[in-house]
Amino acid sequence: DVNENKLDLDIDWSDVFKHAQAVSKTNPFWNELSASNPFVHDIAASNRSENNKYLSILKEKPCLFSAVPSNRDSLASSGDELDIDCLLRRTSARRSGRSKSVSDFLDIVDNQRFNPCKTAPQETLASDMRWLQNDRKAYKRAWLSHRQLTRSCLDLEAMSHSLGWAQTQATDIHVVCKLTHEGGSVQLPDSDINVHVPVGHVSPGEFQEVGLKAILNPPSLFNNELSSTISPLIELTLSNLNTREAIFLEVKVAAKVKNDPLSQVMSDIVCFFSLNKEGPFKKLENCYTYQDTIQVKLSELSHVMYAVIAVQANKIQPPATNVWDYVHRTVSVGIYGPKYIHPSFTAVFAVFGHNYIPGKLTVCDIKKGGKNMPPVLFQLWGKHTFLLEKPQDLNISLVSCDPDFEVKVEDQSKNIKGEELKTGEMVRQQFLFSMLGCREMHFFVFLVQIKVLKSRQVTQFHVTTPDPAPKLSGIVNRPKRLQNRKEIKSAPLLLIPTVKYPKFQDKTLSVNMYGVALKTVLRQNKIDYLLEYFKGDTIALLGEDKVKAIGQTKIKEWYVGVLRRKIGLVHCKNIKVISKEQAMDTADSELTTRNLVEQIALPFKKLTYIYSVVLSTVSESVYDWRALAEVLGYSHMSLDDFDEAHVDKESERIAHVVKRMKEDCHANKKKRLFLYELIVALLKIDCQGLVARLTQDTIILTSAVKLGKCWRELAEKLARLTKQQIEAYEVPHQGRNGTVALEMMWKPAYDFLYTWAAHYGDSYRDVLQDLQSSLDKMKNPVTKQWRELTGTLILVNCMEVLRASAFSKMEEEE
Repeated sequence: DVNENKLDLDIDWSDVFKHAQAVSKTNPFWNELSASNPFVHDIAASNRSENNKYLSILKEKPCLFSAVPSNRDSLASSGDELDIDCLLRRTSARRSGRSKSVSDFLDIVDNQRFNPCKTAPQETLASDMRWLQNDRKAYKRAWLSHRQLTRSCLDLEAMSHSLGWAQTQATDIHVVCKLTHEGGSVQLPDSDINVHVPVGHVSPGEFQEVGLKAILNPPSLFNNELSSTISPLIELTLSNLNTREAIFLEVKVAAKVKNDPLSQVMSDIVCFFSLNKEGPFKKLENCYTYQDTIQVKLSELSHVMYAVIAVQANKIQPPATNVWDYVHRTVSVGIYGPKYIHPSFTAVFAVFGHNYIPGKLTVCDIKKGGKNMPPVLFQLWGKHTFLLEKPQDLNISLVSCDPDFEVKVEDQSKNIKGEELKTGEMVRQQFLFSMLGCREMHFFVFLVQIKVLKSRQVTQFHVTTPDPAPKLSGIVNRPKRLQNRKEIKSAPLLLIPTVKYPKFQDKTLSVNMYGVALKTVLRQNKIDYLLEYFKGDTIALLGEDKVKAIGQTKIKEWYVGVLRRKIGLVHCKNIKVISKEQAMDTADSELTTRNLVEQIALPFKKLTYIYSVVLSTVSESVYDWRALAEVLGYSHMSLDDFDEAHVDKESERIAHVVKRMKEDCHANKKKRLFLYELIVALLKIDCQGLVARLTQDTIILTSAVKLGKCWRELAEKLARLTKQQIEAYEVPHQGRNGTVALEMMWKPAYDFLYTWAAHYGDSYRDVLQDLQSSLDKMKNPVTKQWRELTGTLILVNCMEVLRASAFSKMEEEE
């Protein structure tokens, strides 16, 4: 090390860069950013006066790359780490020679290029490199930091003028895992593609490196009238062929053969295998299929292998027209965009014929100003899966929910042909977003709507954009504590499609925690969802989580408890928590699962909802009309009860059942309530993710209606909105007189709450709890009289104990 240091100190740096001018003729990046290399930058800018003697790029402030100037212009690239546009702009020259930033140096390069008459003949002088010579780590950091500028090998000049395109070029998503003779499993990230290696696959002391890679576009030869691919092309690599056991490939596919006898006989899910990417492929016999998952035994091993899963028909028998008529086929869509948003950016809508939606996507056909751009790496912003019975023409529309942004007029609606879907390849459409005016950049929410042109089927979902680049974000309209939200995993928001729903069991709740009342609490004015109890009562507690809500006058912490067959909240300070073994008499705290479901759904008797939204959400998210009909009391229904238009499509059957129940409830309004009965039914088939989604949607809508003009106060508390930002929400709803009518004030309130809630992702519990806390803290809390929000908090906190008690684990495993 001593010799190395001595060697570094003895280097004559001026000799190293003596031929810099000659190099510039062959290096395409030299003209614009010779300064991107910290070791030649001082040489390139060495024509200054003696006062500018020390030109060290990161000598005093290594963080200059990420510094944000107050007069930052609106243009910005979206580089992963570095803002190229910021480096290329002109800056003030007030700094001394000892502390110049990179942009100061580039100013001089610009001056030399545009004002050659003012530039003296360049001489190569030895620069001061002592700060790097004395610190090898600093030397290395400087090199690595500047190396990021050119690691993507893109045209830096083009990057500086192209918003959102300065990402590193993409590489295929793949995984490699090293296994011993004990075997193991390898999963491709963000997918349902697994390889299982059994024990003894290789001899003790040897290793096997297993590689997995998904190629988005499967072979075209398997997509025709008789066959359709339902997985990506999977590349499997092995390092060691000295094996004793076969390996198993397991894939969850995008289709399931229908249950009718004709479909079962005429079609099958198969695996095609090849040692070459282009083929030839052969059908494997060692396959086991269960619903939408296939497991394949691979005995013929090679260093590189390829497999693809397809649904294949023996022949097409009318009225079927192609293999799609024999299966329930799901289509996956992904919305992609830049890592950070900008005043103008492109979002990409991608349709996949399989379940694998990559987290990053390379797009090669981007055009800017009529010119082709280099390949661009987009990030996944949102995804959605829906049933599509046939390869039909789709209409895609993107609509901004934020008045500050709009979709370019010609990009607002685009079509995808059914023939494109039939090919099995990824199909993309691009949508250009732009910011209106010169307002502050911020994230926003937009609606994605997919219409099947030849039917009434509509699928829609919302997508939240990422934040602006850190240099642009400033004060983002999001409380800082929301940025590191933990996800609630007990009941996922997105329901995984399944055909067999678990059977609801009416039995006594299994409770592991109790509380003994330390005082008597009886209220003269009864408060909904708050328990009353006597000192010494044993209360069953339905979980360890606490709920924050207003009581008579103050905000307190509560447990969800059961006493005398009633569910409600009990103040944490009023009970002593004990275990199940310590509880003496629990007879008064017993409750059946049926009573639990009926009570936790009570808030839905008083919540506001939009029927069309509920209908479309349920029809898209439930996959067995018979299971839903049975729990709704229509077990007698058969296919003969449906119109011809409802027979073939599962989503239409679901919608028909829901409409039937709606009509029956409407005919008997005094005794039956539609939304309440629907929620009870969904809980009984364990659709907790769907219930959570409906809960959040109805609470947001009802809160907006209850708040009216008071939403402005809530917006200040929840998201610290300024007066101008609040006005921006109200502008689209103003009347001719320039104001929002009182009866229309719920609309901007709803827009705000929907946008705010979208930032939580799947954490619906946090949405409800934070909304409750903020409403409780208002000057005149609506939650003192309107307690349904508190009731929904009880519901979401009871989901785990309901699932554990009402549904058999043995049945789920079967």
